[in-house]
Amino acid sequence: MIERIAWGILALVHVMPALSFFRPSMMQTLYGLEASSPLYLLMHHRAALFLAIFVICVWCAIDPGSRRLGVVAVAISMLAFLALYWMAGSPPALRTIAIADLIGLPALAYAGWRAFSSS
Repeated sequence: MIERIAWGILALVHVMPALSFFRPSMMQTLYGLEASSPLYLLMHHRAALFLAIFVICVWCAIDPGSRRLGVVAVAISMLAFLALYWMAGSPPALRTIAIADLIGLPALAYAGWRAFSSS
């Protein structure tokens, strides 16, 4: 049961950026990005990738057999962003995203521990 809750937390961390795939206007709110920006298409594509991560989290909450691969995918997404954020000098405009990922790290650690410690 706790594993499902951990995967639910990870899904929640990714739901807002995933929803911006269906509501591109959310990119203005989340990232301060105008539709006229040349980066808009790239960020819209990024939203599709977050949708994939969200689906993976939901899937892992339901199917224990998918959890090892899910941990790897979610860890790459979250840890890569946090590392890049830190290496870029922790830009204030991205602080909320970093905090959301940091909040999700204990759930990811627990899900990873359970996925890789069970036989």
